[in-house]
Amino acid sequence: MALVNQTPDISGERQSGQDVRTQNVVACQAIANIVKTSLGPVGLDKMLVDDIGDVTITNDGATILMMLEVEHPAAKVLVELAALQDREVGDGTTSVVIVAAELLKRANDLVRNKIHPTSIISGYRLAMREACKYVDEKLAVKVEKLGKDSLVNCAKTSMSSKLIAGDSDFFANLVVDAVLAVKMTNARGEVRYPIKGINILKAHGKSARESFLMNGYALNTGRAAQGMPLRVSPAKIACLDFNLQKTKMQLGVQVLVSDPRELEKIRQREADMTKERIEKLLKAGANVILTTKGIDDMALKYFVEAGAIAVRRVRKEDMRHVAKATGATLVSTFADMEGEETFEPSFLGVADEVVEERIADDAVVMIKGTKTSGAVTLILRGANDYMLDEMDRALHDALSIVKRTLESNTVVAGGGAVESALSVYLEYLATTLGSREQLAIAEFAESLLIIPKVLAVNAAKDATELVAKLRAYHHKAQTMADKKDFANMGLDLAEGKIRNNLEAGVIEPAMSKVKIIQFATEAAITILRIDDMIKLVKDEGQEE
Repeated sequence: MALVNQTPDISGERQSGQDVRTQNVVACQAIANIVKTSLGPVGLDKMLVDDIGDVTITNDGATILMMLEVEHPAAKVLVELAALQDREVGDGTTSVVIVAAELLKRANDLVRNKIHPTSIISGYRLAMREACKYVDEKLAVKVEKLGKDSLVNCAKTSMSSKLIAGDSDFFANLVVDAVLAVKMTNARGEVRYPIKGINILKAHGKSARESFLMNGYALNTGRAAQGMPLRVSPAKIACLDFNLQKTKMQLGVQVLVSDPRELEKIRQREADMTKERIEKLLKAGANVILTTKGIDDMALKYFVEAGAIAVRRVRKEDMRHVAKATGATLVSTFADMEGEETFEPSFLGVADEVVEERIADDAVVMIKGTKTSGAVTLILRGANDYMLDEMDRALHDALSIVKRTLESNTVVAGGGAVESALSVYLEYLATTLGSREQLAIAEFAESLLIIPKVLAVNAAKDATELVAKLRAYHHKAQTMADKKDFANMGLDLAEGKIRNNLEAGVIEPAMSKVKIIQFATEAAITILRIDDMIKLVKDEGQEE
C-alpha cells in the first residue's frame, strides 16, 4: 500500500515563510509608529479614549501600549516588552519599543537578501553582548558618592519629555528628596530605596507648583466619626483586617429559641461581643485603629468615648505600608491558639503622632514620625484629573530612575549619545569579523541610530545632518586618543546642535540603557524566530 503524503487538515489558516515575517514586522512597525512621536523632550502627547469614554492623556510608552487593545500576536510581544521595561527600570519604555521594531525591520531586510535567520540571531546576540560590555566599560561614568546635583539631573532628564517639563527643577528636587527619605538598609547590609513607601496623593486645585512633600504616610480617608480627636500623640496603631460590627451569626447557623425572653439575651450578647473586642484593643494601649473593613456606629461610640482615632475602609495596600513603617502587625482575627480572643500590645505599631489634616476638600489622616522606614507622601496639586494622572505617571518614572541611579551608581550621557557611540563601535566591530554575523552586527549598529533620528525629527530639526555630525564626533572619540571626551556628545534639541550632554546635565542611569538594549534584542529575536503561523478557527460546537 503506497503511503500518500498528505498534509494534515488544520481547522484554520496557515501562513509560513516570508509572508509571516513581513506581516509580523509590519505589525510591530505599526505599534512603534504610535509611540514614536512621544519620544524625547519635544515629544507630543497621546490622547486615548477607552470603550466607556474615559480619556487618558499621556506620554508614557507603557501606558499608551497598555491601553491599546492589540490583536496581533507579534505586536503583543512589544506591548509586554514595554510593560517589562516599566517594571524593571521604570523609564525608557518608548525607546525600547522603537529599538525593537527597528531591529526587526532590519532583520527582515537581511532575510530577504537570503541570509538565514539563525545567523542574524547569533549576530544580534553577539552585538547585544558587546554593546552592553562597551556601555559598562567605556561609557558609564561612576558617580562617586552621588552629589545631589547628578540625581536631580537624572530626574530632570526623565521628566523632560513629560507634561511637567516646564517645572522640572521644582519636581526633580521633590523626587530626589522623596527617594532619599525612604532610604533603608536591609538585612544583608545593602542600601535599598523602596519607592513603594512613597505615597502619591492627588488633590484638585492650585497650580502644579504648589505640590509638596510631607513627612509621614497619608491615608486618603478621614476619621470615622466627628467626635474623635484631630490629633493623637504619641500614637499606638492597631491594624485590623476584619469588621468591627455587631457580631452576626455565620451564614447557615440556625438558633431555635423556645423561650422569647432568651431572644433579648442573644441580642445583648451580640452587642457585648463587639464591645469586649474593642475594650481589648483599647486595653492594649491602642489609640489609633485602622481597619480595611467597616466599623458600625455602635462600635464608633466606644472609640469616641476613649478619645481614639478610628479609620475605616483603608486600602489594603496602604495598610501594608503603614504596618511596615510603624512596625505593626496586620491582625486578621483576635482568636489565639487556645481559642480565646486576645490582642497583644506587641501587635501595635508606633508613630510620633497621627493627625487629620485637610488638603483641598478632602480630609487625610497623616501618620507622622514612623519608627522603622521613613514614609513620605507626595501631595500633587493640579488643575484637572488628566493633568494629575499624567503628573503621577511622570513622577513614577522619575522616582524609579533616581532609585536606579542610587542603587547602581553609574550614569551615562543622554540625548542619543550612547546610541551613536555604540553604533560607531559596533560598525567597526562588524568589519573585524569574517563570519556571517558581520552583516547582522552592521544592521544592529544602524538600527541603534533610530533613537537620535527620532529625537531630531520630533524636535523638527534636520535629522540626517544632525545624526551625521553626531557620528563624526563619536568616530573621532573612538579613534583619536586626545578626543576621548567626545564620547559624551549628544543632541541639544532646543538649539538643534551637538553638545556635551554629560556637562549639560542630561544624564540617565547606565542600567536603563543596558536593559533597553537587552530587552529590545530579546524581543526582536523572539519575533524573528517565527516562520510559521497557524490561526485556529473556533469550533462551532463550542460557541453554542
